[in-house]
Amino acid sequence: MTLEFGLCLFTLFIMAGIGTPIAYAILLASFVYLTASGAGVGIAGKVLMDGLYNSFILLAVPLFIVAANIMNAGTISDRLLGFCVGLVGRFKGGLGHVNVVASLIFSGMSGSAIADAAGIGKIIIEMMTKSGHYTRGYAAAITAASATIGPIIPPSIPMVLYALVSNTSIGFLFLGGIVPGLFMGAVLMGMNYFISLRRGFLTEEPVPLRELPALTVNAFPALLMPGILLYGIYGGVTTPTEAAAVAAFYALILASAFYRALSIHAFYRILVESARSSAAVGLVIGGALILNFVVASENIPGMLADALVGLDVEPIIFLLGVNVLILLLGCVLDATTIILVIIPLFLPTCRELGIDLVHFGVVAVVNCMIGLITPPYGILLFVINAVTRIPLGEIIREVLPFLAVLIAALLVLILVPELVLWLPRIFGYLG
Repeated sequence: MTLEFGLCLFTLFIMAGIGTPIAYAILLASFVYLTASGAGVGIAGKVLMDGLYNSFILLAVPLFIVAANIMNAGTISDRLLGFCVGLVGRFKGGLGHVNVVASLIFSGMSGSAIADAAGIGKIIIEMMTKSGHYTRGYAAAITAASATIGPIIPPSIPMVLYALVSNTSIGFLFLGGIVPGLFMGAVLMGMNYFISLRRGFLTEEPVPLRELPALTVNAFPALLMPGILLYGIYGGVTTPTEAAAVAAFYALILASAFYRALSIHAFYRILVESARSSAAVGLVIGGALILNFVVASENIPGMLADALVGLDVEPIIFLLGVNVLILLLGCVLDATTIILVIIPLFLPTCRELGIDLVHFGVVAVVNCMIGLITPPYGILLFVINAVTRIPLGEIIREVLPFLAVLIAALLVLILVPELVLWLPRIFGYLG
């Protein structure tokens, strides 16, 4: 490691340690390296523009954010929740199951865990606490845990970012996330059922089965969005980026014309909020592109690959080790930073060891999502604390059982690659 790179790392850790936003910490650390190495700060502009110019897929990120914010507006979320209550609310732990199923459905529209938690999650927490059958902390904890499914089932903003750094097909990544997302939903519902039995949570009054068809028809246009999105990509009609634009446009038409739940003023606020969210992600992406240039200049990925291959590490041991590291980093770093800065370091080693990059990418994204609810700095815990005012201590105490089963599910996904690769292979993936 050169002195210049040492200064870069020192600056990064110091700035992050004193609470500087990670995007600014990455940018400043990169500028320190470029200045110290004599390359000049001006090269950062070229690296940034080249990276953005060659990454058409990044346009999908703000479009998915707009679609998620529109779906959170008006009555769309209420209609979806009504459908979920009718479908699974009759079982033990009913509203907990509703929480998970709602996240599974909404994840097919937003691609963002935070959008799930702050939008439909807030509504379901109020429903659970008003029923009197659940504690505040439990309602918040299962909401945070179920929101982690959002970026696993397509569309997925983190998978778009992984496709950017790994040159992997975004279509096959989306397909690879479907079974793991459903698997995560199943283990969360299983844990919810077990806790409900153990604590004696009362069961909600079931919605009569005769009302289920009407609830389905009421929510059907919203339920169509994931199908439209997936058909566009896998039917060869649209690229992933164009599919994101179609998703945003469909959400707009649905909310404004079909459900008549979106005013001009509300749409303006959605665009402003989406621009802010996109800018926050964009800053991290820009910083990561420059830092990745620094890392590549130092040949860190190559040296890491040579060292690990030279040690004759078994692929499964490497996968387990990397995932333990990502799990630990997820306690202190956000998913975007891990995907854009940390994961590229291991991609050359994956190729050398013959590890499938679609499997690695889906598992890494699942891992990053688990980090969102991992104390002490899981961002979803803070988001739910901010929107509900439920004490953080209560949420953390109740989230631990769900965290445990999600880590167990992650281990299964690592050890059984076919859970990820089965669906992509049906659609022609040859990896």
